[in-house]
Amino acid sequence: MTLKELEAQLLALSDDEKAQVIQLLSQGKITLGRGIEKTPDVCGGSACITGTRITVWGLVEARRIGYSEADLYQFCMKMHIIKTPL
Repeated sequence: MTLKELEAQLLALSDDEKAQVIQLLSQGKITLGRGIEKTPDVCGGSACITGTRITVWGLVEARRIGYSEADLYQFCMKMHIIKTPL
């Protein structure tokens, strides 16, 4: 399965199913790049980009309402989450 195929399937999920996917993915700490972490006292324990208050569900919602990957990348550059341009 390619990432594009997975993306299409994830976007087709119901909100409840998306929440279950996020919970499943956030059970372990992802160590690729900066990673994703859950901290009880940060954003109500929602999964966030490591060291930030940017929630995974917020990024998913931004994509759902039409923000492009380029828009999100520029946001992360402005917030100094990503230090070097592609």
